[in-house]
Amino acid sequence: MSLFVKSLFTFTLLPTVVFAVDSSTPNLSTSGLKYWLADEVNDTKVVTQFQNVVSSNPIKINKSVGKLARIALIYPSADLSDFWIRNYHALTKRLDAMDVNYSIDEFSSRQIQHALQTRYIDEVLARQGEYDYVIYGPSELYVQADNIQRLAKSESFQSYIWAFHTPMKSWQFQPDAWFDFSSSVGAQALCDFLIQRLGSDVSFAMNRGIPGITDDQRSGDFKSCVEEEGGWINFYEHFGQYQAGGGRDGAALITQSFPEVTMLHNANTAMTLGSLEYLAEQSLIDGMYVTGWGGTAAEIEQIKQGNLNATPMRMGDDVGVATAEAIKFSLEGRTSDIPKIYLGRIEVVDDQMSTEEINARTREAFRYSGVELE
Repeated sequence: MSLFVKSLFTFTLLPTVVFAVDSSTPNLSTSGLKYWLADEVNDTKVVTQFQNVVSSNPIKINKSVGKLARIALIYPSADLSDFWIRNYHALTKRLDAMDVNYSIDEFSSRQIQHALQTRYIDEVLARQGEYDYVIYGPSELYVQADNIQRLAKSESFQSYIWAFHTPMKSWQFQPDAWFDFSSSVGAQALCDFLIQRLGSDVSFAMNRGIPGITDDQRSGDFKSCVEEEGGWINFYEHFGQYQAGGGRDGAALITQSFPEVTMLHNANTAMTLGSLEYLAEQSLIDGMYVTGWGGTAAEIEQIKQGNLNATPMRMGDDVGVATAEAIKFSLEGRTSDIPKIYLGRIEVVDDQMSTEEINARTREAFRYSGVELE
């Protein structure tokens, strides 16, 4: 089984490789990427068994474990997307359900507040010995690369990363585990769905996020797929910084300058809501096929109202539940049973589904964080 290590591990041809990988993995020498793929560092049996645990009812922690799990959670929960706060609830409620004894300190920011997250990292590292687990949802992977490695270097706690799943091959120190949904898988699923639904030769535009790995996958992979597999034509790409105002600005620029565009891609919930607000004000909703990202409660509500057409829907609580299970496994001395990269489930939800179908998916996605169904 492949293992992350917290110190430099030397191979003959790769002197700065930071964790061992399974040399039998077929993608190892052919992926050509700057980061490790999940199937290059995970043990397939471990992943399958762990996913079964995440999808099943909770099991109480071994009674012999009396240790308090001291947790620091650093994440951009002040943004409009409810992904962060929902997974906080999923994490804590799953821990409660398993009778895990824990304390948790939250360090909240917005996704564009990179410097604030650095200050939080400084504070946590200055309190060495006060935490057993540090969960970090970076504002952006490349921007926060040094901070991630600072956490990973520490021997005093386990470091878990939320909302990313791409360990960079050049890093000297790697976190203990990553918990995320695959943006590439979501982009492919959305691409396949839309080509089937809208056909070929569609004129489209994009509200992209912040230049970096997440947007490369959510937007870049989606763009490549629809262009190559559907012959779609891209008219404009606007970087909206994952903010509602950015989505609104992008929608305004696109509709005013490129009336040919009939489909608008948004790379997160905030930009989706901003673009929908503008389109509604200008009475342009009916003429634009709009997609979101993540299947958050706000997006699902917009689909039910007939404003948003489709979204790749994450089984949102999977990340929080999986992190809680990892903490439990760690407390029980079962770290080898934790995948190095955990990827939650994702499905496309659209405006042609019945309310009952959408509600069933919503109940599963938000089984711990809760949702009001109508």
